Amino acid sequence: MKFSTISWYRGPMRAFGFLSFGHYGGSPAQGGISARQMLHDAMDIAVGADEIGVNGAYFRVHHFAQQSASPMPLLSAVAARTQRIEVGTGVIDMRYENPLYLAEEAAALDHIADARVALGVSRGSPEPAERGWEAFGYTGSEDPRGADIAREKFAVFLDAIRGEGMARAAERPYGAPVSPGQDLRIEPHSPDLIRRIWWGAGSRESAEGVGTMGLNLMSSTLLTEATGAQFGDLQAEQIERYRAAFRAAGHTHAPRVSVSRSVFPILTEQDRLLFGMRPGAEADQVGIIDGHRSTFGRTYAGEPDQLIAQLQADAAVQAADTLMLTIPSQAGVDLNLHILRSFAEHVAPALGWRPNAEGPVQGDPVS
Repeated sequence: MKFSTISWYRGPMRAFGFLSFGHYGGSPAQGGISARQMLHDAMDIAVGADEIGVNGAYFRVHHFAQQSASPMPLLSAVAARTQRIEVGTGVIDMRYENPLYLAEEAAALDHIADARVALGVSRGSPEPAERGWEAFGYTGSEDPRGADIAREKFAVFLDAIRGEGMARAAERPYGAPVSPGQDLRIEPHSPDLIRRIWWGAGSRESAEGVGTMGLNLMSSTLLTEATGAQFGDLQAEQIERYRAAFRAAGHTHAPRVSVSRSVFPILTEQDRLLFGMRPGAEADQVGIIDGHRSTFGRTYAGEPDQLIAQLQADAAVQAADTLMLTIPSQAGVDLNLHILRSFAEHVAPALGWRPNAEGPVQGDPVS
């Protein structure tokens, strides 16, 4: 099934970045790496990707697992060592966050990165801990998945980054030039940061909510829906609904949209040995996640001409301005830069890619 595009859609995909899950652990003799090595590799991959012209360096956030967490130190380090690449998350789990402290960190990161930020947040993905956010001190959720407190915290976070008053000055304010009783905003403040906030949506209905709020859309690596339609077509409908809701809400700025895929160009015999797929691996996968029948996107692996044709036929890739390539980060810096360089040189130009040297990625404006 194909979905029509609305009048203000410009397309096609014109930016790509890498999405790292930040896995570590396991036996060093079998290729396992430490948390320290994972973080240093992440920085080195981002620096190399910046030089290639890749548009974004994005990192997953998982708690109680041997994967990336507490993203702000890593993003700040990457921003300080790079010049053009966008730095961000896919996604921060709001169940685990103090919204005001996150707003402070996000504004500081935005200043360090000179506005090269794409901060993805959401309710969070399935995790190994049972109600793990409660161990962080965030109790009171009546939802077994914690969606209620995630929504409440996100609303506070948005108010804070918009610069709204979050506290009142004392009767005798100490250490700041403010008046007694004055509304105080979170500091530092980055006035345009709201335009660089993304919500990770896992369904068509949640995408409509993102559009109504006027935020950027980060379409999830899985959708909590399984209608029989292909994953790319489900995402394309999700994106169309998002854009329709965005326009209906009266927003007039140009929003951003991203999707993620695993894509491995095969150029050498080593590529074929590493990334050649087993029968059935090229199909969408359907399974149960958090009690929902869900659809997972397929993996693309092939020679450049084959990948170009497949990605041009992927409705969601064509509907988004940014494609995030999920990478095997634990496989080391050299292999991951080889994957990114192969995609940049042999696949991305045919999809409409514009290297980061041409300037920041722009969303599709409302017409």
